Amino acid sequence: MMRAHWRESMLNHGRWEGPILDQHMHLDRNNRFLDAVSEFINSGGTAINLVHKPDFSDLPLTISDYKSAYDDTIEMAREIREKFGIKVSVILGPHPVSWEKQIHKIGLHESTSLHLQAVKLAIQYISLGDAVCLGEVGRPHYPVDSKIWDAANDLLLEIMKLAAEEEISIQLHVEDDGEKTYSDLAKLCDKAGLPRHLAIRHYAPANIRTDFTHGLSVTVSVGKDSISKIVESLPYCNSYWGMETDFLDDKNRPGAVLGPKTIPKRTHQLTEKLTESGYSVEQINEIMENIHFNWPQILYS
Repeated sequence: MMRAHWRESMLNHGRWEGPILDQHMHLDRNNRFLDAVSEFINSGGTAINLVHKPDFSDLPLTISDYKSAYDDTIEMAREIREKFGIKVSVILGPHPVSWEKQIHKIGLHESTSLHLQAVKLAIQYISLGDAVCLGEVGRPHYPVDSKIWDAANDLLLEIMKLAAEEEISIQLHVEDDGEKTYSDLAKLCDKAGLPRHLAIRHYAPANIRTDFTHGLSVTVSVGKDSISKIVESLPYCNSYWGMETDFLDDKNRPGAVLGPKTIPKRTHQLTEKLTESGYSVEQINEIMENIHFNWPQILYS
């Protein structure tokens, strides 16, 4: 465990008053945007990872389309920092669902070529310091035919190799097939030469046991009952983990994912549950500082 960055205790009468990071949030300037950020901050949030939001209804079909979307994400991050003064880290990359949908418009070869161009463009932004992580990349989370599935895995392996060469982390969008998903991803990481901790499974289940995650980092989608499951598996975890909402900022899908208030709320519930489970103030401080500050410094730098 890393040494605490903050003062000795950030617990005040059982409430956490230290950093609170949502590790995966999308925003849309045509929807709630700054209002959603304000809600997060007013609930106690202090930092966000702003992830490029794909538009599946208007697919990018050229590298210029991706560049425009990336530039807008970077600009939104700048506006948030300027207005609220909080830390905003940008995550850029082509979404695997966009790739699968593009196949039906421009063919597998062209879709794959464009996807890799978009990955390399995102890596350029990371090298310039405009972004901190590649994502969300991965493979379709829904059934596809075997040809597309095999191509998705070949493509993901290539993306992992590029990330390994640059020594950068990736946020993964994948299916939920329990331990098998993690096992598959771990094998791909090893084949690509990408350290497993640099592969961050986004929208992860609350089981953070390392024998379940195979040493990948995870950002847990902290829905109802997630805190109890996290605490149950915590003694068996020696990998990096954090919390996320995957907030979509889509007025047409208001209940599809968790809202901006969720991470502060679940953070306080986690401190309460850890206290009930017998963790000391010092242990709780260390856990909270790690998931909201220390480990993100490692993963998103």
